[in-house]
Amino acid sequence: MTSHSAKLEQPVQDLAPPTQAARVVKEEKFHAYPWWAPRFWHGMPMSVWLELVAEHKAKVSLSRWGLVATITAAAAFNSLAELLSEARFRRQLRQQQSPPAPIFILGHWRSGTTLLHEMLMRDNTFCCPTTYQCFAPGHFLLTESLVTKALSWMMPSKRPIDDVAAGWHCPQEDEFALVNMGAPSSYRRMAFPVTSSQRPVAIDLKTLSAADLTRWQQSLRRFLKLLCVRDPRRPVLKSPPHTARIGVLAEMFPEAKFLHIVRDPFVVFPSTMRLWRGLHQLQGLQIDPGDTLEQYVFAAFEEMYGAFERDRVTLPADRLYEIRYEDLVADPVERMQDAYAHLGLGDFQRVRSTYENAAASMKRYRTNTYQHDPRIVDEISRRWAPFLDRYGYTAPKIASERVS
Repeated sequence: MTSHSAKLEQPVQDLAPPTQAARVVKEEKFHAYPWWAPRFWHGMPMSVWLELVAEHKAKVSLSRWGLVATITAAAAFNSLAELLSEARFRRQLRQQQSPPAPIFILGHWRSGTTLLHEMLMRDNTFCCPTTYQCFAPGHFLLTESLVTKALSWMMPSKRPIDDVAAGWHCPQEDEFALVNMGAPSSYRRMAFPVTSSQRPVAIDLKTLSAADLTRWQQSLRRFLKLLCVRDPRRPVLKSPPHTARIGVLAEMFPEAKFLHIVRDPFVVFPSTMRLWRGLHQLQGLQIDPGDTLEQYVFAAFEEMYGAFERDRVTLPADRLYEIRYEDLVADPVERMQDAYAHLGLGDFQRVRSTYENAAASMKRYRTNTYQHDPRIVDEISRRWAPFLDRYGYTAPKIASERVS
């Protein structure tokens, strides 16, 4: 039997406000998420909800059946609201011109995609989907104003896994909208982590059948049309799975731009493990023991970047710009200026002062602390070597002690 001495492990850093500095994050603890707070599945219409439950043969943990009941009731409301919204906005949707080509923020989970998303949202020439729009993609045009006011008390002020602000009007990943519209998505795994495939599903779209790929593309196009009815500005979409989809996305949107952020994998891995543990605990309808999670995280990264490297060569140089998270944090204004210039995102001088203010606020942030596990460091070094080589990351030097 092999063990490692904890006292010899070194810390891994993760961005967090100063009140969280200089402490070891215990992975099993998350910000409070009350039982009455909505899960994303509460935004599904009945047809999508029943399909999801049937796929897993209703194998729900006993303690989560109350949640199933409330989701089913919400699904009935969503189905009716979608019909009413379609009737109300049918003419506007038919008259809708092609939405502006999106700017896609790419990058693995916990690589800084949220930070980059929120920075771009400081430019008022762009828009992005909100949490409510991704929660209820089928009827937000009809219900957003009323429901977000009436149910604002239900939303926690912070995301469960970190100190990033949460709320109905905060920027959100469009992947959640696609899930609730019935598109194939790896995020369905959050609801049923035990009975889902332990291999990544629907991250690389080229693994889908022709029918499923068409369904996915139609869902994204539909969601963008809905967003454009509400806000005609150029949308910025941020969903980590899109990193594996640049070939499909570039073909769908010939004028789209791609902004890719990378981060030290030896930081990303433990942070991603914490992310999925939190999502399974708070969004799941099954109690996940987590015994397969480590291999899932490794496999998902490998599929994501295998697809990204395969398809990036098809993109003209002026459509893709890459930023290291560490460089963005060190000099956000210069990195954003470079991104604007490379991708042709507009006059940066118009928004320079806005980004300078953002940079000043970032200086108040400190780091959370995880622990390096020598076994994981060895595994990352072996399995993710191509990524390490391309982006110039090296394994941390740690002392380890193996006891038989």
